[in-house]
Amino acid sequence: MSLDPSFVGRTYPPTAPYQVGREKIREFASAIGATDPAHHDPDAARALGHSDVVAPPTFPVIITMAASSQIIEDPALGVDYSRVVHGDQRFAYTRPVVAGDELVCTNTIEDVSTRGGHGFLTTRTDVSTVGGDPVVSVWAKYVVRGEA
Repeated sequence: MSLDPSFVGRTYPPTAPYQVGREKIREFASAIGATDPAHHDPDAARALGHSDVVAPPTFPVIITMAASSQIIEDPALGVDYSRVVHGDQRFAYTRPVVAGDELVCTNTIEDVSTRGGHGFLTTRTDVSTVGGDPVVSVWAKYVVRGEA
């Protein structure tokens, strides 16, 4: 089944709020080898002007990967997840993610195309506070491998 190009421009409803925890940030930072004290020590983060520990730049992947299920699991779009390869990821920040943030994601399909028998799906996930303040936009490209 090929991807349905009529989905370009479709925006999904905001996700349930995600509470960013201090320990989640510390665990993520440790897992990726991010040793900056602002990722681990609230006092170091406050010295830089933040209210609590600051998440490493790729931390929103935790939130956006879960949110992407809205798109991936939409049967009308035609994504066979068993054939998906992650193609690309990029982030555009308005401000850092800090412990204590309560964030929601709004997914939009920006592009659907087919090349060489493979489907390409580009999504944008806008991450904002529950109050509507923008935090980061995350773009992901998924490649849905064609039949062999």
